[in-house]
Amino acid sequence: MSTNSQNLAAPLPIPIDSSVPARVRGARVNSGRTRLLRPFAGVSTEVAKVALSDICLSYRTERGERLLALDNINLQVRAGEFLCIVGPSGCGKSTLLHLIAGLHQQTSGQILVDGNRVQGPGTDRLLIFQELGLFPWLTVGQNVEFGMKMKGLCKAEREENTQYYLRLVHLLQFKDSYTHQLSGGMRQRVALARALATEPDVLLMDEPFAALDAQTRDLLHDELERIWAETGRTIIFVTHNVREAIRLGDRVALLTFRPGRVKREFPVSLPRPRSLEDVHVAHAAREILHELREEINRSLEVEYNVGVKPHVTIGADQ
Repeated sequence: MSTNSQNLAAPLPIPIDSSVPARVRGARVNSGRTRLLRPFAGVSTEVAKVALSDICLSYRTERGERLLALDNINLQVRAGEFLCIVGPSGCGKSTLLHLIAGLHQQTSGQILVDGNRVQGPGTDRLLIFQELGLFPWLTVGQNVEFGMKMKGLCKAEREENTQYYLRLVHLLQFKDSYTHQLSGGMRQRVALARALATEPDVLLMDEPFAALDAQTRDLLHDELERIWAETGRTIIFVTHNVREAIRLGDRVALLTFRPGRVKREFPVSLPRPRSLEDVHVAHAAREILHELREEINRSLEVEYNVGVKPHVTIGADQ
């Protein structure tokens, strides 16, 4: 990849000391039911929102062999940043989200959120799986309310939050519907509303739009970007689609084939809003795809024990 690209700047230095983009975070006002949007106060020059230091993960296979899945992962994520992670299948992208969520424990290294070590699941982080996990016996509103109920919020506050977040994803009129009555895209928005309603600082999204048709995916890109801008949440988003990563992300981290390592980081300087069809998005995606192809070819060589010709290409939707 050319280091003189007009579309991708050089990686940001660590420690993180740059200011957050001019977005806002939702804030609740105690005196009444009014939602205010206040600007970010900025980011500490010492503490990243999420910091991964020397993360390694290995496990034993069924044959008793030790397999190194992740190796020496170092990533720093700013508060309010939209980080996308791409890489070949089997590189550990989803596993990395599980570690940040506290669902699994790394073999070595540490993960910090706001300077505090992650030692298990917490309400400050929420993982949205590709399989949404909505409860079919509950209405849309009850699904959104569920996490707040588990947190012990009173009924009045749960109802207020439910209405607010359903309005945010344009589903308030479906509050009393059941999930089987909704389209796939609408169910994705219910899952997003349920996640936001618990007000986590960090949203971890594992290929949430992979199963959707192109038109619905494009609409949800717009919705997610709007909600991200309005709420100021930090988002770490895993995808196989490089154009999607450029479309949504402030920065794209490319992982190598197993063991997963950060091969390169690509800050995205394109103005928002963006679209998948934009020529600049396509150009930036091509530069990342050039390096991703090397990792995909490596994975094919390992999985099928064959040599791969250099001209092997990847589908345009990557």
